Amino acid sequence: MIRALCLLGLFLLAGPLAAQEHELPALTGRVVDRAELLDAQTEARLTSLLAGHEQRSGGEQLVVVTVPNLGGRSIEAFGVELGRAWGIGQKGKDNGALLIVARDERQIRIEVGYGLEGELTDAQSSVIINRIMVPAFREGDFARGILDGATAIIQVLGGEPLPAELRPVMPLQGERPGGLGLLLFFGMLVVIFLLGGGRGGRGGGGRAFLLGALLGSMGRGGGFGGGGGFGGGGFGGGGGGFGGGGGGFGGGGASGGW
Repeated sequence: MIRALCLLGLFLLAGPLAAQEHELPALTGRVVDRAELLDAQTEARLTSLLAGHEQRSGGEQLVVVTVPNLGGRSIEAFGVELGRAWGIGQKGKDNGALLIVARDERQIRIEVGYGLEGELTDAQSSVIINRIMVPAFREGDFARGILDGATAIIQVLGGEPLPAELRPVMPLQGERPGGLGLLLFFGMLVVIFLLGGGRGGRGGGGRAFLLGALLGSMGRGGGFGGGGGFGGGGFGGGGGGFGGGGGGFGGGGASGGW
């Protein structure tokens, strides 16, 4: 009987403890430093930076949040859950983003709302994390890494490009080869017809086969197809103002670690 009561007590305690482990931080401002990675001066500079961008842009909102751990979740799942709970951005505009740092997991996430996807792409987010923030984090300078990362995000959202040495070098989605590709294509056509010429019907099948293979390979290749976009929600629903105006979130952005 005593053993059963002890087991029941442990079971009843497990629920609140698990809920506490997975509890999301409260939205207390533009900077939520739960992991205590920022000094007071840097936090004040960040708050001023983020508030200034919101005013200049007419409502775009970026929130910086650090947490001790993710409570067993992936940082991507945490970002989506946090975005939905906080609802950063304006109703109907989905113009919010989160910069998340998970201390114990040593991970960074930029979570982007639908309305900002065209301004802050996944490639740009990845560059900001891996080329700007991670080097500072590896030196133990979390305050500088977070401030520089947030500054770069604001710079991109403001329409200013990243420095040339930091810009993504991949072709844009759907980009195709230029004149050289067309020249090679027509050159192959000439070779195919020369090889098949003067042999009557026996050469026709070979030419057709080679031509079909060539066209098929060109249709499959040539740049980046499919993918590349952001899956799911964004910041939406609710009213305007700072926080609480969004709700729908689907995982657009990028992640990295140090």
